[in-house]
Amino acid sequence: MNSREYLRILKEEIHSTVFATVDENGLPVTRVIDIMLVDDESFYFITAKGKEFYKQLMDKKYVAVSGMTNGEGSLNKKAISIRGKIENIGYKFLDKVFEENTYMKEIYSSKESRMALEVFRMYEGQGEYFDLSSKPIIRESFVIGKNIQVLKSGYFINDNCRGCKLCYSKCPQKCIDISTKPVGINQENCLHCGNCMLVCPFGAVEKR
Repeated sequence: MNSREYLRILKEEIHSTVFATVDENGLPVTRVIDIMLVDDESFYFITAKGKEFYKQLMDKKYVAVSGMTNGEGSLNKKAISIRGKIENIGYKFLDKVFEENTYMKEIYSSKESRMALEVFRMYEGQGEYFDLSSKPIIRESFVIGKNIQVLKSGYFINDNCRGCKLCYSKCPQKCIDISTKPVGINQENCLHCGNCMLVCPFGAVEKR
């Protein structure tokens, strides 16, 4: 999938997400915020100028966002997490927000009542898609914005590997390819649990 599809899932299948910022003391603060609009390279949300959330957004201009789809039990859900830079675009697209999210008219019923609302846009960020409904699980990284590359993270096997396969025996997803030497971790199926690194007797597993 591409970034546009991940953003579509974020808006249409998840919609209500948890936003994390930091307060004036550097402590984490979270709240549930709806994703109102998306395009090919960004997503949009709103808040009112009188809220502490607004002040935190303006101070740091950076947020972390997480959300999960509905489903029968955790193993039938998909999750997206994304962190990145945001900007205040004022009243731009505010009318479109209300056009695409008509339930908002029940909260802010008149144009006058919306005067405190402003639109924010995440224009650059690193994201991760996590699908628990697949066997093995699927984990994919993505970016939004121009001139930004996916940062590789997780566990990787180096040339110290002796092919003992102890890591495979402890891997909950069996996502280690033991047909080669050194063995290889299938990153798209890895839980990042770290079992392989804990049990490797040769220091062949690196965390990046």
